[in-house]
Amino acid sequence: MEKKNVKLNIRKGDLVKVIAGDSKGQQGKVLEVITKTSRILVEGANMVSKHTKPNAANPNGGINKMEAPIHISNIMLVDPKSGNATRITRKRNEDGKVIRIAKKSGEEIK
Repeated sequence: MEKKNVKLNIRKGDLVKVIAGDSKGQQGKVLEVITKTSRILVEGANMVSKHTKPNAANPNGGINKMEAPIHISNIMLVDPKSGNATRITRKRNEDGKVIRIAKKSGEEIK
């Protein structure tokens, strides 16, 4: 059974905090959002070692450290005002455009 694409409150470039797992407490920028599996790639969080064979691009091969995706439920957006993790609400502004607002401070998330 294939999962349906879901609307996520977190976008590429947002500052997020990991709230569960081995990387708990770490903050980083969102590098990629994978809607099909509800996972997110966070800069510097959930690092794994990938063994690579020698090839034209990497003649020596070896072990590379890289980020692995984290499930959306294990991260929260960082409030732009206080710097703490916060939930998100959506509202329409005067122009009728939908904007994201931090629940804790009421600040707009750009």
